Amino acid sequence: MSEYARIILKKGEGRIIKAGGAWVFDNEINRVEGSFENGDIVEVHDHDDYFMGYGFINTNSKIRIRMMSRRKEHPVNDELLETRIRNAWEYRKAVMCPEQSGYETISCRLIFGEADFLPGITIDKFSDILVIESLALGTDRMKDRILDICKKVLAEDGVKIRGIYERSDAKVREQEGLQRIKGFIGEPFDTKVLIEENGVKYYVDVENGQKTGFFLDQKNNRKAIASLCKGKKVLDCFTHTGSFGLNCAKAGAKSVLAVDASDVGCLQAEENAKLNGLEDIIKFKCADVFDLLPDLEKQGENYDVVILDPPAFTKSRASIKKAVTGYREINIRGMKLVKNGGFLATCSCSHFMDEELFAKTIREAARSAHKQLRQVEFRQQAADHPILWSNDASYYLKFYIFQVTEEM
Repeated sequence: MSEYARIILKKGEGRIIKAGGAWVFDNEINRVEGSFENGDIVEVHDHDDYFMGYGFINTNSKIRIRMMSRRKEHPVNDELLETRIRNAWEYRKAVMCPEQSGYETISCRLIFGEADFLPGITIDKFSDILVIESLALGTDRMKDRILDICKKVLAEDGVKIRGIYERSDAKVREQEGLQRIKGFIGEPFDTKVLIEENGVKYYVDVENGQKTGFFLDQKNNRKAIASLCKGKKVLDCFTHTGSFGLNCAKAGAKSVLAVDASDVGCLQAEENAKLNGLEDIIKFKCADVFDLLPDLEKQGENYDVVILDPPAFTKSRASIKKAVTGYREINIRGMKLVKNGGFLATCSCSHFMDEELFAKTIREAARSAHKQLRQVEFRQQAADHPILWSNDASYYLKFYIFQVTEEM
C-alpha cells in the first residue's frame, strides 16, 4: 500500500501534465483514495490507474496539484531537491558565464519555479544575498530545505551566502491559503545590497523594492538598447530604479529623462545615478507616464530613443482587453515622440499578453500614430529565466526594438 494518497484523474483529463506541464486543476480530478493534508505529496494516476507522478496537493487552490516528479523511482525527498537545485545552478553557469568567467552569475535568478521543476519557488541571487519568493503551499513547506541545499551547492563553487531575505508578500499567496510574509531568514543584514550589471552599479532594496528588488530578466535587453544611445537624447518610461536609463547614460547618451510614478523608485534611481557618476546626464521625473507623454508631445519634445518598460497591465485573462488598450495607448504616444529615424524599445512582461497579441497591438499603434516600424530586434527574458515550453507561464517577457520613421 502506498504511503501517499492517490489522486485519480477523470477520463480524458490531465492533458497539461501529459504534455509535460506541471499543473493539475481541480476540475480534472475524479476521486481521491486515502487521506492527506494540504501541502502533502500525493501520487497522481490516470483514470486507468497509470502512474503519472508525484505532486503536492492544496484544496485551497484551483491548481489542485503541482507536479514534482514523473518517475516512481524518484520520490520527493532531499535527494530530488538537491538534483533539481544542482541542475539549476549548472544551467546558469553554462548559459550566463562568458568564457566561464562567472561574472554573470554574481547576480542572477537561481531558481525559476516550474521552469526549474520546483513549482512556486523563485530565488534571486544578488551578490552574496539570496531573496526567496514562495507562492505555493507544498514548496513553502520545503523552503528551508531548499535554501539549505542552495547554500551547500553554491559553497561547493566557493560562493558563500551572507544572508537570506524572504519576499513572499504577493497577494497570490492568499489563493493558496497562505499569509503574505516578508522578513529575514536567519541573521539580519543591510537590505540595501550593492550589485553590478553591464558595468552599472545599483543598490538593490531587497526589503521594499518591487518583487525581489530588481528585475534581472532585462539584463541583456538593457545592453541591446544602450548600444544605440551614444550621443542620443533618450526618454526612459517606467524606469523603476533607473536601470534602462542608466545603461543608456553609461553607453554615452547625451541626455536621459527617466520617468516613474513611484517617489521611492525615483529616489532610488537618483541614488544609483550618483553611485555611477551619471547624475549630470540622467534626470528623473516622478510622474504618471500616461499623463506625461501627451504633455511632452504638446510641448514639441522629441527623442532619438524612447524606451517603454511598463509593469504587467494584465495578470489574468479576464483583463486582457483593458491591457491591450493600455499597451496601445503608450505605444502610440511613445512613437509620436521618436524623431524620424530614431528608435523605440517596447516590451510586455505579462504572459497573458502573448507574443502574437503584443505584436498585433504594436502594429495597430503604429497605424494610429501614422508611423512605419522597421524591426531591429526581438528579444525575450534573460537565459537565467528559462522558458519551459511545456509551461506557458514561464514565457512572459517580449521585447522589441524598432526604428521609427514617418509614413511614406
